[in-house]
Amino acid sequence: MEQNKKNVLVIGMGKSGIAAAEALLAAGHTVTVYDKKNREDLPSGLAASLEGKGAIPCFGHDPEAPEQFDQVIMSPGVPVELPFVQAAKAGGAEIIGELELAYRMGKGNYAAITGTNGKTTTTALTGEIFKAAGRKTEVVGNIGVAVVTKALEADEDTWLVTECSSFQLDTTETFRPHVSALLNLTPDHLDRHKTFQNYADAKGKIFASQTAEDYFVVNADDAPSMEQAAKCKATVVPFSRKQELDFGCFVQDGNVVIRTKNETAIICEAKDIYIPGNHNLENALAASAVAYFAGIEPAVIAETLKTFRGVEHRMEYAGSVKGVRFVNDSKGTNPDAAIKALEAIKGGILLIAGGYDKGSTYEEFIAAFGGKVKALLLMGKTAPKIKETAEKAGFSPIYMLKDMEECTRTALELAEEGDTVLLSPACASWDMYSCFEERGEDFKNRAKALGAVL
Repeated sequence: MEQNKKNVLVIGMGKSGIAAAEALLAAGHTVTVYDKKNREDLPSGLAASLEGKGAIPCFGHDPEAPEQFDQVIMSPGVPVELPFVQAAKAGGAEIIGELELAYRMGKGNYAAITGTNGKTTTTALTGEIFKAAGRKTEVVGNIGVAVVTKALEADEDTWLVTECSSFQLDTTETFRPHVSALLNLTPDHLDRHKTFQNYADAKGKIFASQTAEDYFVVNADDAPSMEQAAKCKATVVPFSRKQELDFGCFVQDGNVVIRTKNETAIICEAKDIYIPGNHNLENALAASAVAYFAGIEPAVIAETLKTFRGVEHRMEYAGSVKGVRFVNDSKGTNPDAAIKALEAIKGGILLIAGGYDKGSTYEEFIAAFGGKVKALLLMGKTAPKIKETAEKAGFSPIYMLKDMEECTRTALELAEEGDTVLLSPACASWDMYSCFEERGEDFKNRAKALGAVL
């Protein structure tokens, strides 16, 4: 094979897998594209399109002779423990993900954000700050845009504001953002990572290649995150909504403040941040620190904090019917995220929850109901598990329902004026939907069908 041209296996034909395959084909590599789905079950025209670009198809069955591959590109949703991946590795193949591939193949400066909760909101907010500052900015990664597509278009002045999942980070080797951030760590994806420590260590890979010239923004109020920070070689920038800091971003006398060795900059009053809730104050502190240490002026940061309206499927207002509000928090895919949603809502809550089981426990989730949740409406695979936990805690009433239509209709029947019908599932969506976005759209459409008006 021509020097530097590789025989590559790309696993998983989602957004990142397709983008990786196309980038590698354009660069002249031999590319086999794999998906466990059969050809006819893939999106219409996808297989033909990739084959037309020179890809070798492998759909619905394991690749033959996996030891032939020089490199394997993993999609985030696919475990590296697959036997044929391990066989490729044993044969000398390098196993990386699309994020690592993008970093190697493309250009640009990276501001990378991870954490169990809040990373999509923080990434979107950070991206808006960078754009307001006149930076050439692309918002990419786990937020829904494959990194490699924008990295290949980037130049030295481009900033790639990147949301990173634990799965994406787990398959990085040399990825080095100039500014990285870890928002928080609570148990999640234990079905894949097996232990909380494995999960936390995967998140910690966000700073693994950083040096003293780089910055790592971390939640000073979160002990597991600070444990990761102890291993970091970059300049550690803590943020806190609970304590004043000698160095970092924090709240002082009601103001968002950034303190360095050389200055103390007041960004804005905390009450002027448009998106509500303590969790969003933490997101704003993190975004402010990322932007500031990337060289953006405090006034630009302040203006964006005052105007940014949040992201779709995260505490998204979906309309009202006869004084009953519908709120779409489909992105609440673990108990901690759902707890934050409950805390942010005033008044009675009709809570729709349940979905794919990622190995979470639900005691703290049920405990957070705090008298506000008037009824629990459950659907999906975890419904029995959540029901059992709620019953042990003495909570009622609980409704076991088959789908979103039943959940929203029953919730509205139970609600009174001033209540909120909240979709915050505390679970992933993969048992009933392809993604949390599809679940959120279903909720919004059901609310609209019931007469919800924005």
